[in-house]
Amino acid sequence: MPLVVQKYGGTSVGDADRIRAVADHIARTRRSGDDVVVAVSAMGKTTDELIRLAEDVSAVRPGRELDMLLTAGERISMALVCMALADLGIAAESFTGSQAGIVTDSVHTNAKILEVRGDRLRDAITRGVVPVVAGFQGVSVEHDVTTLGRGGTDTTAVALAAALGADRCEIYTDVTGVFTADPRIVPGARRLLRVSFEEMLEISATGGRVLILRSVEFARNHHVPLEVRSSFTWEPGTWVSEEDATMEQAIVSAVTSDTSEVKLTITGVPDRPGIAASLFRALADASVNVDMIVQNTSHDGTTDISFTVPRTELAVAVQIAEGLAPKIDAAAVLVDDAVAQVSVVGAGMKTNPGVTATMFEALAREQINIQMISTSPIRISCVVDAASADAAVRVLHDAYGLASSGDGLRPARAGG
Repeated sequence: MPLVVQKYGGTSVGDADRIRAVADHIARTRRSGDDVVVAVSAMGKTTDELIRLAEDVSAVRPGRELDMLLTAGERISMALVCMALADLGIAAESFTGSQAGIVTDSVHTNAKILEVRGDRLRDAITRGVVPVVAGFQGVSVEHDVTTLGRGGTDTTAVALAAALGADRCEIYTDVTGVFTADPRIVPGARRLLRVSFEEMLEISATGGRVLILRSVEFARNHHVPLEVRSSFTWEPGTWVSEEDATMEQAIVSAVTSDTSEVKLTITGVPDRPGIAASLFRALADASVNVDMIVQNTSHDGTTDISFTVPRTELAVAVQIAEGLAPKIDAAAVLVDDAVAQVSVVGAGMKTNPGVTATMFEALAREQINIQMISTSPIRISCVVDAASADAAVRVLHDAYGLASSGDGLRPARAGG
């Protein structure tokens, strides 16, 4: 019998009516002949409310206790979904991350899955029972409750699918799939029928909010086909899977934007070997994730080094840069927190010239200045002023014809 893992996010189980709708869909899937394993998030804004409650009672908030608190939200959801399934005559049992055999490392609030044992889940499936697993959580090798960080229920679902050998993993959310751009920015954005794991990784890494990056990495590494669908319409969504060499690839599949990074510039840096190495080694040792890096051409023996870091890691990055600046005789450390990264992603970019020129020409026509540039074989990213980000997404979406049925196969202007 085919096995499907279904993940339901917070909006999908946001209230009693939504939980009953989810239970009805699970029941329909089960009655169609599929075995089903379910992973659920906390209801609505429950996790945010628990975090606020923790902030109200403590300035310290030890990670172990915060994890113990936050996992309560998913436990509520799993029990309620099982109750709703019971009303429909479907046998279901709830499992915490620990009971499901999800073993993690010992990093509280952002643990990584090391192993999924899943023996109890397999037993439930054999008995004809639908296991409903609390997402976002596991148990550490030291036997403490842990959480998996933002988007952790996606990761839970993919890990369960990989461990149980599921035929597919369905990610149910409040959108109908992966789009050529954020529909809130580009009303004419289209839902994609299929994207490759590599494209989805780049989309997730550059601001796409549909799937968390870690879940896509897990799916790619373990060859788990994903389908992103809406739990509000139940219509077919977007498949994320291995790249199909027999299909014509879009030059550009999607345009994304990300305002979660900040640009730092160290000015007046002496142009001599080892300076950049000392800076980026210090950042790496502090676990600061550096994205783009640009070093200007040397002038009078000095240069400027600019780089971007996540906004959440800005304080640490500034502390390191300001501490190092006097030691390397740099002039100053400047921070620009009003920037955005705009990216175009497409598997066909590897074999088609002109994509870069089209991007730069489109931005130039809108008088949008490019501050930094980064590329991969299937992505081009530019740092622009944050106020221009939405306009940049719209003009690029139009430049590559993504609102049409052409799927980005012919850029509006070929360029050189």
